[in-house]
Amino acid sequence: MPTSPRSSARRSPVAEPVGGNRLFLASRNEKKLLEMRRILVEYLPDVVVLGLGDVAPYDEPAETEDTFAGNALLKAHAAVHATGLPSVADDSGLCVDALNGMPGVLSARWAGTAKDDRANNALLLQQLADVPDERRGAHFTCAVAIAYPDGTGGIAEHVVHGEMGGRVIHGTRGSGGFGYDVLFVADETADERTSAELSVDEKDAISHRGKAIRAIAPVAADVLTRLRTGNGCAR
Repeated sequence: MPTSPRSSARRSPVAEPVGGNRLFLASRNEKKLLEMRRILVEYLPDVVVLGLGDVAPYDEPAETEDTFAGNALLKAHAAVHATGLPSVADDSGLCVDALNGMPGVLSARWAGTAKDDRANNALLLQQLADVPDERRGAHFTCAVAIAYPDGTGGIAEHVVHGEMGGRVIHGTRGSGGFGYDVLFVADETADERTSAELSVDEKDAISHRGKAIRAIAPVAADVLTRLRTGNGCAR
């Protein structure tokens, strides 16, 4: 469930707030950056979404939390401390019913620490090799967090979630998307195409990340507007 923005108890130094229309996404994944820009521009036509490649390097936190929201908040807070910009971070993964919700928060490193999509897909298919179709239900979950200077030396935050239900098929199909898209068919896809076979617009409309980004967009718009007009960020 979405949580309300609140001032964080963390009080380590924060970079000076930067006004304007710039939003920082704590990611190097170009596909995620493009997805964020596509969806946010509907709400903020002049928004500039920056990624990790656009700012000075900083120590990125390890994803050590046991929830998607926890990992997203870790990354968003670190980004604000490093850049001073309103910062968005996400954590997402595939939760498979037959594996008791795994890979879950371990989705990106299910086959090891290299975040190798091909290896992760191969391992998951191997683990489900003997699982019949009726037990291959799964869902993608995404938590998106925005963190921003609250005007009092602290950081305010807001978290939303998105989900896309479906199932894992017996092989991989398609060349679009990333991660587990090649082996996942969403419930909302009537013609059995995988997420990797959908067009960009089709995927944005139903994806867990698309739903979460659309939910965070009004919050980001409000934060950027207040920064731009000099009204501060404290709530």
